[in-house]
Amino acid sequence: MTVTKPGLLDDLIEKNLRPIVTSIDENALYPGDFLKILGREGFFSQNGNDEKEHREKTMFLIERVAEECNSTAFLIWCHTTAIRFVRNSDNDYLKQEILPLLENGQRLGGTGLSNSMKYYAGMESLKLKAQKTNDGFLVSGTLPYVSNVGRDHWFGIIAEVSDSNRMMAFVPCHVEGLHKIQLDDFLGLNGTATYSCRFEHVLVPYDWVLAHDADSYVKRIRPEFVLNQTGMALGLVKASVKNIERLQKKQNNANSYLDLQPNELNEELKTLRDNVYKLVRHPKNFKEILQSRLDGANLAIKAAHAEMLHSGGAGYVRHSPTSRRLREAYFLNIVTPAVKQLKKLLNM
Repeated sequence: MTVTKPGLLDDLIEKNLRPIVTSIDENALYPGDFLKILGREGFFSQNGNDEKEHREKTMFLIERVAEECNSTAFLIWCHTTAIRFVRNSDNDYLKQEILPLLENGQRLGGTGLSNSMKYYAGMESLKLKAQKTNDGFLVSGTLPYVSNVGRDHWFGIIAEVSDSNRMMAFVPCHVEGLHKIQLDDFLGLNGTATYSCRFEHVLVPYDWVLAHDADSYVKRIRPEFVLNQTGMALGLVKASVKNIERLQKKQNNANSYLDLQPNELNEELKTLRDNVYKLVRHPKNFKEILQSRLDGANLAIKAAHAEMLHSGGAGYVRHSPTSRRLREAYFLNIVTPAVKQLKKLLNM
């Protein structure tokens, strides 16, 4: 596995992320500076890696950060997924002018595709409509949830042009006609700069269009969109198991009577992780990717629940890492694609 500058990531987490994890969770602090540091240090660029190595590097980055903070890991997923949107497109302007800024952390990105992914699963209609003009597309509608939003950020959108055509674009958050309302009253992950985004006749120039045929383009980006979320589950489960192991002798070994023990969780984690990295190297079977994403969500809940039982009263307080991980585990079951969406897709 290729990891940029071995040891550097651990140092950056220790110095720049770990001290603010509680503020991210409790005070909705946005860890944008940490994301920009990762960009400056080369964690978002290919750095001479081939495609397979770069996919492994991205998965490892999400997984490792998720051990400390799933809010930040989710933001890294948002940003690296946005980078993939641009890199996989045929848009020379975005590749030449915007992609380098995303890779070095000068600009940050989000996905904006929660509604779109539900549309392609047959669960919702598209919230955005687009009218083609000589200068581009006029886009109107509201996206209920877009994460990693900021003044100088960009994010992906899919809008319906006609009954038979949808387009995908990459838009800056400062574009005229885009109105944002911050959402920070969730059970967890309030530090993810999540907004409701209302488009009021927003002009999207052709230079910002990722694909005029979004239906075909989504098939290219969806596997990695889904698969990389499993990195958040891998990191969370590892952190929960590590804490359970630390508590083995608590209260005269009383935890040994609980049904779930670290050996079982470690075995399941190893099986999941081996399968995930196999799919990272060969992401061809979308059904297998969906199943791994579902397995990750289920294991995250299982591990976080077990950690709470092993922790007892010490975990059942608002400010404990144990309670944070339990809330993060629920997020992994609810964020698009949610468990119900994964199961629906697996049965289509």
